[in-house]
Amino acid sequence: MAGAAAQSRPSRWPSRTRWALAVPALLLSTGLLAGCGNDYPLGDAQREAAENNTSSLNGTITGGGSTAQNAAMNAWTTSFSSVHPRVQVQYASVGSGAGRAGLLAGGTEFAGSDAYLKDEEVADSIARCGADGAINIPAYISPITVAFNLPGVSSLNFDADAVAKIFSGEITSWQDPAIAELNPGVELPDVPMTVVVRSDDSGTTENFTEYLHAAAEEHWGHEPSGSWPGGTRVEQAQGNSGVVTTVVRTAGAITYADDSLVDSSLGKAALKVGEGFVGVSGEAAALAVQDADRVEGRGPHDVSLHLNRTTETPGAYPLVMVSYFILCSSYEDSQRLELLKEFAHYVVSDAGQQAAADSAKSAPMPATLARDAAEAVDSITVRG
Repeated sequence: MAGAAAQSRPSRWPSRTRWALAVPALLLSTGLLAGCGNDYPLGDAQREAAENNTSSLNGTITGGGSTAQNAAMNAWTTSFSSVHPRVQVQYASVGSGAGRAGLLAGGTEFAGSDAYLKDEEVADSIARCGADGAINIPAYISPITVAFNLPGVSSLNFDADAVAKIFSGEITSWQDPAIAELNPGVELPDVPMTVVVRSDDSGTTENFTEYLHAAAEEHWGHEPSGSWPGGTRVEQAQGNSGVVTTVVRTAGAITYADDSLVDSSLGKAALKVGEGFVGVSGEAAALAVQDADRVEGRGPHDVSLHLNRTTETPGAYPLVMVSYFILCSSYEDSQRLELLKEFAHYVVSDAGQQAAADSAKSAPMPATLARDAAEAVDSITVRG
């Protein structure tokens, strides 16, 4: 299984000491940490809400990680502040791998990650999070789009083999017969093909390479990984927004990115599922998540999911990403824990999920998954 394979490889994350300092430093440099002289970073509206609000919650919690979650996170923090205006939720969009490293290093209270913690990371989290370590809680479901910049072409059909051949360097021309066969009647332009991938350690990359490993193993000779494998001629850029910007500026370029960040000027690929092709949508992503299984060997309140990348469920989009809130299973500070649980409950609630869908085109969380996520939040305790 792709999920199992991903668990067995050695960790490549930055050193914990570096990220214990780097994530708070990034928050400080962008004016996000408390103590910067601004109790109401969202402006007068937040100040007015605080003066007229009865919420007793007060304080700051910090997190970092997934760039794909960033649009949803902005919506969550803005909406949450309208109910609890004296609470500041600070989030540094530094990439999933860096976010997990920051949490494990003690630099933040929570992480956003497009891949769940690996077995060795769970073991490492015990020193930071208590005997039960850290837990993965689904927060954000989104399709990953194969996006391209082809003059006059807004959509293409791909199967997993074609995608694998493009990103492995086996296909180097838009006029390759394999692409033409999947797209009869489409006039494919004679422009150079430029493959653009993430330069940073990325949960989006891990999900993308997991799909290739599971659905097109014959043409993809690499294990799933958050770091792009060597040996292929590619251009690299930082974050989801970085790869999208590069493709927008480069005719003939192709990349993979969280759908919420794909520029409207770019074309999108529909992927083959069964005998048909399924386009990118939140609803199609949600169907794929319903076909997922819980990862074995985890604690009762860890909601890590193994996605079925070879699903043949009609209308399901297999290149989907479940992005997680990663929290400790216990915290020493009861006040901080109260803030974290209140915010996490909002994120997985119907209101929080709707806020994410409105701002980031995310998929609705299936009801059973939302229930499991809420129960996981409830399970977090204070350790004495």
